[in-house]
Amino acid sequence: QLQLVESGGGSVQSGGSLRLSCAASGHTFSSYCMGWFRQAPGKQREGVATIDSAGVTGYADSVKGRFTISRDNAKNTLYLQMNSLKPDDTAMYYCAAVVCGYYFDDSAHWGQGTQVTVAS
Repeated sequence: QLQLVESGGGSVQSGGSLRLSCAASGHTFSSYCMGWFRQAPGKQREGVATIDSAGVTGYADSVKGRFTISRDNAKNTLYLQMNSLKPDDTAMYYCAAVVCGYYFDDSAHWGQGTQVTVAS
């Protein structure tokens, strides 16, 4: 069973930066496809960024050029560097892991989330 624990959330002013981390344990981290997702109050969960086992990344249009997803397989850790933050980025951020080729659905491994709040 893969366990995921996010950290690094907080409150920042618009234009600020945060770096989220997701520590994984219990399984072979490097073989998983990983992703960051977020959910704002009253809204559906949305994908933010993904990275596969080879390091290929993908981003939502809303965060391209501002957010960077990366992974350190030696440390079993996933990161999300968030720059030029906007109030619309305010949400609970979750990391998730899935066997590559499968969807990030309810059967994926999910962390408990970390709150990001961006003040205008």
